[in-house]
Amino acid sequence: MVERYNDDRNGARLAAGLVAYALDLTADGILSGERGNQDVSRGRQVAMYLAHVGLGMSLARVGYAFGRDRSTVAHGCQLVEEFRDDPEFDIWIERLETGLSVVAGLRDLAA
Repeated sequence: MVERYNDDRNGARLAAGLVAYALDLTADGILSGERGNQDVSRGRQVAMYLAHVGLGMSLARVGYAFGRDRSTVAHGCQLVEEFRDDPEFDIWIERLETGLSVVAGLRDLAA
């Protein structure tokens, strides 16, 4: 059980690092218990979405890993899903999701 929680936190760090790089933020800001400014909050929502969709973590597990409530994670994921209506955002998030899955060893780069 402890191992799964460590894996979840590592997955959260991986997603946060990827999003921080893509958005010119800091992973520490995304993972912080503080709310942060709008850019950091949006980055956190994207990172939580990627952990949920790209790493297959449940909303509760994502919440634990990011220090947030499951309902907060669900809200953030819903917002990201709505942003996917924009074709440019959809391509961007798909690339991040693929990159995260490849780095985490869940998807082959050739796939």
